[in-house]
Amino acid sequence: MRMISVGVLTISDLGSKGEREDLSGPTIIDIVTERLNAKIKKYQIVPDEWDQIQAALIEWADDLDLDLILTTGGTGFAPRDVTPEATKTVIDRQAPGLAEAMRAESMKVTPHGMLSRAVAGIRGRTLIVNLPGSPKAVEETLNVILPALPHAIELLRVTPGADQHHEYEK
Repeated sequence: MRMISVGVLTISDLGSKGEREDLSGPTIIDIVTERLNAKIKKYQIVPDEWDQIQAALIEWADDLDLDLILTTGGTGFAPRDVTPEATKTVIDRQAPGLAEAMRAESMKVTPHGMLSRAVAGIRGRTLIVNLPGSPKAVEETLNVILPALPHAIELLRVTPGADQHHEYEK
């Protein structure tokens, strides 16, 4: 399998102004470079602004042709948390199983896990997944979906025969 190209987008008002250190983005970078055959092609911090989130997702999927975009932050109930809405406007198809698995895993740790509004979906051949904003929650949720990501990306690449290796068919 060829290397997976990844973009990490941190959504944080304070982080984008340099007023708070981004801990979640680097956590994602560490996990995917250590546990996936992945190379980080883009990392950026943007404020909780719908248009800036949208623009980054579109550019990274369409122009950079990334295999995977992982966002962190902006998935809760706060009025400025608009990451899921911005993501929904750019994806062609949803991938609800990923978000459901992440919420289920979070709820094992805290009842607040059910407050996540994170979404996952596909734009062209790019998989986009919203992760929570805290490093601990990022690690918990990313660990649960990580085993499925290489196969999902292979399917999006339309590799001949990739769709014939479903574990649940055995």
